[in-house]
Amino acid sequence: MRFVGVYRRVIGLLAPEKSLAMVLAVANLLLAGLQFLEPVLFGRVIDTLANAQGLERDAIWSRSFMFLGIWGAVGLLGIGANILVALHADRMAHRRRLATMAGFFEHVLSLPLAYHATTHSGRLLKIMLEGSDNLFGIWLAFFREHLATFVSVLVLLPFTFLLNWRLAILLVGLLFVFAGLSAIVVRRTEEAQSDVQRSHSELAERVGDALGNINLIQSFVRLALEVQQLGQLIDRVLRAQYPVLTWWAVVTVLSHAASTLTVISIFLLGTWLFLGGQASVGDIVTFMGFATLLIGRLEQAMAFAARLFFQMPSLAEFFGVLDTRSSVVEKPNALNLGRVAGEVEFRNVGLSYGSGKRALADVSFHVPAGRIVALVGPTGAGKSSAMALLHRLWDPQEGSIRIDGIDIRDVSLESLRRNIGIVFQDSPMFYRTIAENLRVGRPDATDEDLAAAARQAEAHEFIMSHPDGYNALVGERGRSLSGGERQRLAIARALLKDPPILILDEATSALDTVTEARVQVALGRLMRGRTTFVIAHRLSTVRHADLVLVMDGGRIVEQGSSQELAQKGGKFSELLAIAKGGEELS
Repeated sequence: MRFVGVYRRVIGLLAPEKSLAMVLAVANLLLAGLQFLEPVLFGRVIDTLANAQGLERDAIWSRSFMFLGIWGAVGLLGIGANILVALHADRMAHRRRLATMAGFFEHVLSLPLAYHATTHSGRLLKIMLEGSDNLFGIWLAFFREHLATFVSVLVLLPFTFLLNWRLAILLVGLLFVFAGLSAIVVRRTEEAQSDVQRSHSELAERVGDALGNINLIQSFVRLALEVQQLGQLIDRVLRAQYPVLTWWAVVTVLSHAASTLTVISIFLLGTWLFLGGQASVGDIVTFMGFATLLIGRLEQAMAFAARLFFQMPSLAEFFGVLDTRSSVVEKPNALNLGRVAGEVEFRNVGLSYGSGKRALADVSFHVPAGRIVALVGPTGAGKSSAMALLHRLWDPQEGSIRIDGIDIRDVSLESLRRNIGIVFQDSPMFYRTIAENLRVGRPDATDEDLAAAARQAEAHEFIMSHPDGYNALVGERGRSLSGGERQRLAIARALLKDPPILILDEATSALDTVTEARVQVALGRLMRGRTTFVIAHRLSTVRHADLVLVMDGGRIVEQGSSQELAQKGGKFSELLAIAKGGEELS
């Protein structure tokens, strides 16, 4: 994304408040014009005094007061415009910053798991915070500095040719020096700054990764090594950043030198023109004021160019995430599914991941509402992939999936997922209270609803054993809870949601025998009356299933009741033999 393109897009984000933005823009244009008038008026006052000889005292005072009166009016208008900008520019920039951050957050949460599987959460957090802060800074600078600079350069600078074209040439030359130096440095350092930004993103990833795996770092005594590797990454950032900083320091020095030479040149040329009768003392004073004003504006422009240059890779990352499109697209006229009965049908479903790996091929089965289905097979057989398709974490490349006879691609994602509850293997938890974690699927649930669901899930007793009860704070990712406690909370959460379709993703695989027995009781209550898909690994689950789907290599190789499949002597019989020998089915 090029310099001008990034800047245009940043300003374009102000569109939701375009009326206020236009008012502030006009105020800034007025400020720029008024500031440009001050050197002109000062020059006219000087000329009045310089040519006062032979004039009446009253005429001198009258003319001087006229110019000073105009100057005072210009000052008052400038104060009013400044008040308007000061009151509203900051507030609008803050509003847009938070609104843009919220939009980024919503967009990232809507992206499919395939995107999050390859993008670290630490990187996304860094991109969101850094990007929104950079946007805020540019918006403020746009109203405080940029517009006035644009007016000075594009409109008012050409006006100086009407006053004295010879002196005006010096100001144009100064402009070209500033622009040329900036262009040279941007070209020479653009790639290096992109490397710096990538390294900063790696820093965020590494720190986030370490903070999310404190147990691993401490138990494997990796503290010193993690700190050392972070230090190496910091050194890499500095090695890439220092040459860029050096180039911009050189530009600053050369720009100041050019500014000083321009002021001296205006004085020398103005003196020569004055002696030749081609300029007045007021003209020289006016152009000295122009030079001072333009130098200030150009230095602001140079600082802006440098700041945007350093921020451009970060903004490009920010817009890059916003431009990422989900592979699961909701149709514009998507249906609201309502509460379904729970009939599920896969018709010749095929799925390949981005790597080209074939995850599912020609998967077909039909499940009447309220039945229990067990999916068994070795690791990588396609069980989890099939269930991910059911609640549209991905869409199949082939075939279709129907609920109550309706293709799930024709319904809204919200109404589809509202009908499906999931109990994950690792039972993810927010770093919030137990009550907030239980209300994930049903925010309006009462305290009585929470307690009833927790009792059914065998969770109420351990919740109340905590001094804060349902207001107890769950550690990050539920670390303050045992595996069994997390699973029972996950079951209570699903009971509260009350979905007609349920997916149990190896929900008891990490539990000991005693804890599993309690969880199985809770699962039995949860599964009652629902269409349930169980990614199974224990014989007990398979025996209670109405239908067993045996998967291998992304295909259903056998399906039927557990008794029918056990008598066939096929793949399921092999898995049963392995399970009876002490190993699990999956």
